[in-house]
Amino acid sequence: MSETMRITAGTVSLEVGAVTDVGLRRRLNEDAILVLPAAYVVADGMGGYEAGDQASRAVVEAFREIADGRAALTPEQVTEALELADERVAEVAAGTRRGAGSTVAGAVLVEDGGVPHWLVFNVGDSRVYRQAGSALEQLTVDHSLGQQLYQAGRITADELAVFKDRNVITRAIGAADAEADAYLMPVRNGERLLVCSDGLSSELPDELIRATMAAGGAPGVLATALVELAKRNGGRDNISVLVIDVAAGGADFDVAAATVGGHLEDYLDESTAPVTGGSDA
Repeated sequence: MSETMRITAGTVSLEVGAVTDVGLRRRLNEDAILVLPAAYVVADGMGGYEAGDQASRAVVEAFREIADGRAALTPEQVTEALELADERVAEVAAGTRRGAGSTVAGAVLVEDGGVPHWLVFNVGDSRVYRQAGSALEQLTVDHSLGQQLYQAGRITADELAVFKDRNVITRAIGAADAEADAYLMPVRNGERLLVCSDGLSSELPDELIRATMAAGGAPGVLATALVELAKRNGGRDNISVLVIDVAAGGADFDVAAATVGGHLEDYLDESTAPVTGGSDA
């Protein structure tokens, strides 16, 4: 069972559970996770590539270099970490015959107007969810062929669930399109974030994830429970889970601003207003 880590980042107090597991079908774990006071990251080496484990490690190590020793990052530093990750994955790919790549998702602490915020980001189909009370919200949008067809109205939600190529990735670190989407929201007392690879989300429906998260328990216990449920439902891929509880230092729900989202570059240019994204629970 994963232990619950108690982490202080500036004025924010967090409790964190972290588990990565090879699953039941793979011989090698191509996922990598990072837990630092300012950064919580999951990287998933892309299936079908050589050196996927090296690629995912390169991604989290790039974030470690930028975030280690800091209580918060800036959007520019998140961009720097992603660019460094892309360079490192390209170096890995250069030593293979077929290339290498990785998805990534994470939640990074930043300050906006002197107030602690989460900058949530993703490239590929690793995900970030937010749970408040009994409600679970998927904050990120998958960069996958299935999601692309669904958003274009070419397949329904039911068809997406059984679409055989739904997990074909359209963006990845190390690929031609490595652009990150990002979502900015205030840190809120009592909220719970889930960062995971698709080894979890492809095995468990959102309703089961929601019910498990809402049942309560320490983040370490929940992270372990989610991984075990994914294995019980097939465990066909590597499974990585970070559960992050905000214990103190965040905003109250009745004064928190709405979540905004857009491309990460939106946050680097003050003349570009992010578009509204997500829902305010």
